[in-house]
Amino acid sequence: MTASHSIESSGADDALLAARAEAIRNSGWGQAFRFAQPRNLAFWVYVVLVAIGAVSFTRYVGGQAPAYGEALIVATALFALYCALFWWFTQRIDRYAHQSWKLIVLAFVWGAFAAPWAMAANANTPMLEIWGKLFGQAWAADWGAGLTAPFTEEISKGLGLLLLIAIAPRLVRTAFDGFVLGAFIGLGFQILEDIQYALTSSAAQFGANPVGNAMFTIVMRMTMGVAAHILYSAVFCAGLVYFLGRPAEPRRRGLGLALMATAMLLHGIWDNIGGIAGGNTALMFLLWIGMIAIAIVVVTRVFAMAVPRERAFMRDVLAPEVATGVVTAEEVDTLAGDRKARRSYRKRGRNRAERRQRDHVLEAVHDLADQLADAGGRDTGTVLFARQEVTRLRG
Repeated sequence: MTASHSIESSGADDALLAARAEAIRNSGWGQAFRFAQPRNLAFWVYVVLVAIGAVSFTRYVGGQAPAYGEALIVATALFALYCALFWWFTQRIDRYAHQSWKLIVLAFVWGAFAAPWAMAANANTPMLEIWGKLFGQAWAADWGAGLTAPFTEEISKGLGLLLLIAIAPRLVRTAFDGFVLGAFIGLGFQILEDIQYALTSSAAQFGANPVGNAMFTIVMRMTMGVAAHILYSAVFCAGLVYFLGRPAEPRRRGLGLALMATAMLLHGIWDNIGGIAGGNTALMFLLWIGMIAIAIVVVTRVFAMAVPRERAFMRDVLAPEVATGVVTAEEVDTLAGDRKARRSYRKRGRNRAERRQRDHVLEAVHDLADQLADAGGRDTGTVLFARQEVTRLRG
């Protein structure tokens, strides 16, 4: 058989083809998505809250720009680069049943505008005032943020995922989908929050050195941002999907609640480090380092917990291609594996040219999987061409 032949006529096991169709259907891989849904209430809730948040942020920036315009430009440029780096990294971990880029953009926009500016900000200020009245301003300064933000902010970000599920139920199917979309919601939240903090710090020392003051905040936020909203939201939203259950993810309410509580706990401890350290700078630094390490361990474990289902989808989609000889079992094991598997696969090339060729073949096989998902497992012209490319690149 040549790669240009239809796989249905190649003698591929009907059970493998059925498993492929089931995997594509369950994963939502390749499903079309249309944002404008006038008859869907979730669409209007999303649009209205994002619009409110965008207007609030614009007014805030407009009020600061005349005095601290240079600091605003510097902060925006640096955090845009920071955003691009994390966007690239988060996209890299979504290497199996690719999530729709349109849905990823919607997640980012919700996190940037609706969650912080239309929701959390309107809850944080009254709660901090309540803490101050109940226990005094000094106590509220040390502990108020950690007892407020984990609830108001994680819930506001999680509501974004609920709306995305209602808008695109065929695309958000697994805890891994929640993990990825949650990371992008957190990314949007973190970038605009960081810009706000940079502008606030510009006013220190009566605005005598706005760019210098902003740069200190920017460096601190970038350094400490490794264990911040991106991570919390990824864990929280993965837990939310486990709690709700989805067609491809059985409901596990205990696990879901545990993950959401863990995200809130990490967030709360981080915000309360000043109070825990009692103003001791050295202890605060050690606590920051410890919390970053713990947070990275947590998010790594959640990723490892959620990703096997995605890897199984990849195997099921490509299994008929292995049966017909278009793709090798080694290539499927590599695509359905982790970074270690990919590194091992590449190292088996005898020289640089062969290693580069193996990389190209692997990319072509992944593209074939994407085309199969887009076609619903059918042999379309693009699928046949993708098969030919695998054979051609293998040489």
